[in-house]
Amino acid sequence: LPTEETKLLTEGLKKTVTINSYERNPKARILCIEHWGLSCSVCNLDFQSTYGDIGSGFIHVHHLIPVSQIGESYQIDPVKDLRPVCPNCHSMLHTANPPLSIEQLKEIVDANKRKQRI
Repeated sequence: LPTEETKLLTEGLKKTVTINSYERNPKARILCIEHWGLSCSVCNLDFQSTYGDIGSGFIHVHHLIPVSQIGESYQIDPVKDLRPVCPNCHSMLHTANPPLSIEQLKEIVDANKRKQRI
């Protein structure tokens, strides 16, 4: 049931936002995936196995050192500098500044899985 408080909630107002955007090299993404595969480096989720054809080829690619921290154009090594991660793990990596490492997030995920089994 709507209350006085929820009757006042609105969304959808348009606003203009100015941000810095850092270019990504699409070939680096391809080479990262060719080397590391399409499974999440943290939780091992494979989108095609889970979602079928609509998940084919889907994965985010995470920069181990954020492009924003480098602050300039640089030579990227797709194998050393990038890792495939699912969108959820990618978001969780970026809950800290600097971002959590893949290993730190794996430890968090594993610790919580152990707690759930108890």
